[in-house]
Amino acid sequence: MTDQIPTIEILKDQARRLRKSLVDSGRTMGHSQALEAVAHQHGFKDWNTIHAKATNAAPLAPVYVGEAVSGRYLGQPFTGRVLGIQVLPARDRFRVTLHFDKPVDVVTFDSFSSYRQRIHGVINSAGTTQQKTSDGIPHLQLHL
Repeated sequence: MTDQIPTIEILKDQARRLRKSLVDSGRTMGHSQALEAVAHQHGFKDWNTIHAKATNAAPLAPVYVGEAVSGRYLGQPFTGRVLGIQVLPARDRFRVTLHFDKPVDVVTFDSFSSYRQRIHGVINSAGTTQQKTSDGIPHLQLHL
């Protein structure tokens, strides 16, 4: 068994991705079978056991300090590194500090620019912020 296990949401997402991968290769697997397979992959006897353990576990951050990341910040693509991460008391929330390889212009006007190279944001385990721009796109989206 691993010392830290992902949140229930991440485990279920792993099961969904496993099922999709199998469907893409022409095989099928039921949802409960996928959950059991994910539990076994993490070293647990069955889904019920990992579910009970994950419910009481602290959430795992989706990125780690020093990791190279890419994504979109205020609609602009970027690549960079994670400088810091902090698990917040709210379930499934992480404060990250990112340093972009190249500064990103966060203004869409042609006659004005405002560049950012180091940013902070609060993301969830999917790597997105809850805050959104006026057109409904998250401020920060990491490609995980």
